[in-house]
Amino acid sequence: MSDYKATCHCGAVELKISFPDGMGDVKRCNCSICRRKGAVMAYTGKGNLEVVKGADVLSTYSFHTHAAQHYFCSNCGIYTHHVPRINPDMFGVNVGCIEGIDMDALGGIAVNDGINHPMDQKS
Repeated sequence: MSDYKATCHCGAVELKISFPDGMGDVKRCNCSICRRKGAVMAYTGKGNLEVVKGADVLSTYSFHTHAAQHYFCSNCGIYTHHVPRINPDMFGVNVGCIEGIDMDALGGIAVNDGINHPMDQKS
């Protein structure tokens, strides 16, 4: 298991992240906010992410069902991580913020279908 360091653009926010089973398949999501962010995400359990510095400058954004919490730096605006509504025991991490990751080498990236999320289905 490796620990990774992730930062926002200005460096005010720093995260320590571990992926016990490796980073696995990274993903994009097609929900309204993720589509606009265009971020590539990797997922890990909540106990595997620590805000090392910058908790005081992290802001959150929530909408619609308010189940997901999107964290971003209030200084530079970069989205660093989020709690996905499909699994609130996880964090999705912006892979572009992780140091040492070659985004061009990631290859084909799967897409989560956030548009047709089960929480949006009417009974």
